[in-house]
Amino acid sequence: MNLFRFRFVAAFLIAAVATLATCMPAAAQLISRAGPIVTTPHVRAELVAHAPDGVVAGAPVWVGLQIAHQPEWHTYWKNPGDSGLPTELAWSLPAGVSNGDIAWPVPKKIPIGNLANYGYEGTVLLPVPLTVAPGFDPVGGALEVRLKATWLVCRKECIPEDGEFLLKLPVQGSTALHKDMFDAAMAAQPVALVQPGAIAIDGNRLQIRLEGLPPAARGKTLDFFPEIAEVIHTAAVQGKDWTQAWQGDTWSATVPLAEQRSASPERMAVVVALAATDRQAGQPIAWRAEAPVAGSWPAVRAPAQVSTALQAALDANAAAPLPQPVGTYVAALLGALLGGLLLNLMPCVFPVLAIKVLAFTQRADDRRGHRAAAVAYAGGVVLSFVALGGAMLALRAAGVELGWGFQLQSPAVVAALAALFTLIGLNLAGVFEFRQMAPASVCSVQARHPVANDFLSGVLAVVIASPCTAPFMGAALGFAIGLPATQALLLFAVLGLGLALPYLAAGFVPAVARMLPRPGPWMNTLRRLLAFPMFATVAWLVWVLGQQSGIDGAGALLGLLVGLAAIVWAFTLHGRTRLVIGGLMVAGTAVLAGAIGGNLTQGAATPAKVAASERWQPWSAARADQLAAAGRPVFVDFTAAWCVTCQYNKRSTLADASLLAEFDAKNVAMLRADWTRRDPEITAALTALGRSGVPVYVLQAPGKKPVVLSEILSKQELRDALAAL
Repeated sequence: MNLFRFRFVAAFLIAAVATLATCMPAAAQLISRAGPIVTTPHVRAELVAHAPDGVVAGAPVWVGLQIAHQPEWHTYWKNPGDSGLPTELAWSLPAGVSNGDIAWPVPKKIPIGNLANYGYEGTVLLPVPLTVAPGFDPVGGALEVRLKATWLVCRKECIPEDGEFLLKLPVQGSTALHKDMFDAAMAAQPVALVQPGAIAIDGNRLQIRLEGLPPAARGKTLDFFPEIAEVIHTAAVQGKDWTQAWQGDTWSATVPLAEQRSASPERMAVVVALAATDRQAGQPIAWRAEAPVAGSWPAVRAPAQVSTALQAALDANAAAPLPQPVGTYVAALLGALLGGLLLNLMPCVFPVLAIKVLAFTQRADDRRGHRAAAVAYAGGVVLSFVALGGAMLALRAAGVELGWGFQLQSPAVVAALAALFTLIGLNLAGVFEFRQMAPASVCSVQARHPVANDFLSGVLAVVIASPCTAPFMGAALGFAIGLPATQALLLFAVLGLGLALPYLAAGFVPAVARMLPRPGPWMNTLRRLLAFPMFATVAWLVWVLGQQSGIDGAGALLGLLVGLAAIVWAFTLHGRTRLVIGGLMVAGTAVLAGAIGGNLTQGAATPAKVAASERWQPWSAARADQLAAAGRPVFVDFTAAWCVTCQYNKRSTLADASLLAEFDAKNVAMLRADWTRRDPEITAALTALGRSGVPVYVLQAPGKKPVVLSEILSKQELRDALAAL
């Protein structure tokens, strides 16, 4: 059938467009390695800015390094505690601009064995103020900010990491995209107490007294953080080895000194903070005082450049990396195989599935042809999965924030797919035959190399199927990101094998082959019937592009698809009529493309700010942190318009009135992270959860690890998760 010759060229078309879309960000990385984002296997670090009044003398200008940690990993405060090293920022700024110190947010205590550290998990912003001199003369109308940052990221092992960042701020106009992040970071700053308090040495202990604490803090158990390292026994300030008490607005505490103390300051700055469960939105959470130290310090030990515990961790990290547990990797491979197999049942795969079944039916009596077709199709699927996975891993290593299904985040790829499926639908409906429009040499390719057509149909299947995430796939793909390249690519290959497995079975198992119907006149009816799933796919792709580029983008795509259909019809005519009408249609469509084509890739209009009373709020890391600080559980729906599974869950489980009432009863805030177009912040959040694609559903309660739910979301699963809050 001519459909299959058509697919030979169509697969080349979509593969080229997808390759172009993936190479564009890679090219940008090669042009300039330095950028605002650095990604490692453990953190995503981004240089951000806040200059609401522009870059002028006297106006507030802030820059900061935002660090998003993988689960269970952390970096350190200015005083890292018993082990660790603080994050260091070295700025390169033009003449007339100077930087201040890091405005450190309040840390948390992180116990590790018999040690305790002060640091940050999740996402943290380290803000730094910039001072602009009156005579500042920008080059090119922008302030170029360069940063060399170093940080130590630890779990049980410690990894020294660094990054170079570049950010250009327009001098004129407002830079306020990250306002919520800076507001949250400033809300986490300790408030200076009016009275300095008192600190005295009593043998091997410190006696601390702070006065003038506000009513919100009185009577509460406070966390204690000295700003100078290696003075107190950090791990002891967690249990029964220290005491604290209240007398009116005065807080006092007795804290043991460190056994290996190396500092004897004359003055000490200390921070006290409310526990996370006592914090309320809009109120200060920590207070700072600096007081002289009374009394004589005991003798100190020789200071060490690096603590014994940290040196041991660094030495262990310098050794050969431990192999990945075999059982875990085997489980990931099994998950990938099952996920690929279940991918055949996802709605986005149906158009290609239908075409493949039709092709197999055509060869019902050709056992050898069946086997060759099955192997070629499986080869196309497996190699395409490996290539797509390799491209994603390579681009992520280069600093580009991408996840699974990233090609459909590009409006250009969505438009190209819509055009492709329009042509396939017109061909299936009998509007044109490929031999009418292509040279004889091209039409003969399929006859000479039939397996090439099957191979390329496997490529097309992967391009269409990859935006879907079937059960078991999410965890397997997220696991692949942290693996060595060889193991990760093998996992992608197994995922492709799962997708191709039913067709391999049809080609090599006679019992399966006998289940296929025999060829006959009914195939022409089936062929025309299959045109409608293709047109339904086009309608879905137009809707996806509308979510990305707005109503004007969707309208432009519809207009250009009408022009494409008119061109195809015109070239089915004969003689001079074909040349005249075909030429007019091509010219008219070209003019139309020039007039409205730019609407395809424009950004959709920014939605109005959602009222606080509405159920679903737009997700941001800062918003999630604010809600967690206020003690509210948070449910996050990571979704995208091109994700069919996401839309199913949104209109079924997440629309159930009784289930939503249970969310309300638990006072759960509901946030929606829309990944329809590329969003590095959402990509970083998915990576931190061990996922690389959508859908992902997360229920997070203060003080508890996030609960990641299934891709196919069930009401009972959600109810069980809510009941555990």
